[in-house]
Amino acid sequence: MKLIVLDRDGVINKDSDAFIKSPEEWQLLPGSAEAIARLNHARYQVVVATNQSGVARSYFDLGVLNRIHEKMQREVGKAGGRIEAIFFCPHGPDDGCECRKPKAGLFLEIEKRLQMKLNGVPAVGDSLRDLQAAQAVGARAILVRSGKGLATETQLAQAGLAEPVDVFDDLASVVDAVLSE
Repeated sequence: MKLIVLDRDGVINKDSDAFIKSPEEWQLLPGSAEAIARLNHARYQVVVATNQSGVARSYFDLGVLNRIHEKMQREVGKAGGRIEAIFFCPHGPDDGCECRKPKAGLFLEIEKRLQMKLNGVPAVGDSLRDLQAAQAVGARAILVRSGKGLATETQLAQAGLAEPVDVFDDLASVVDAVLSE
């Protein structure tokens, strides 16, 4: 089975500078659930790696975060897809943890739990920190223009990333490319 790693906010669902603080605020991006289903049907295992500092900031607790993720699973399931696992960092930017992207901790945890290296595995995000965390473990960093991706795209030239980054409009166009390889 093949693997792909997705960021959550801005890739699967609409992002918010004010944080997604409830299941009601969580809204799928058009075509993302169907894109995940297409990956599953092509025998890809889909996992999510997401920073969720809203927990550390007390905007929501782990119970609410679990309900948000349950909603995500339901919505993806309605399209015939499945997210195998969700890895998240609940810490704030100043907590000094190893799991908050751009550090590689979430990706290392995925490697450990799935007992596989992420070298060359597609990892899709909409921010520089997503791309940096992916490249830290040798994953193939892919940027989408959805979410904060348009702003991130303008920063790529100055970012000094280890490898070039493929850029696509949204998750559906990433899936088109990945499945045609």
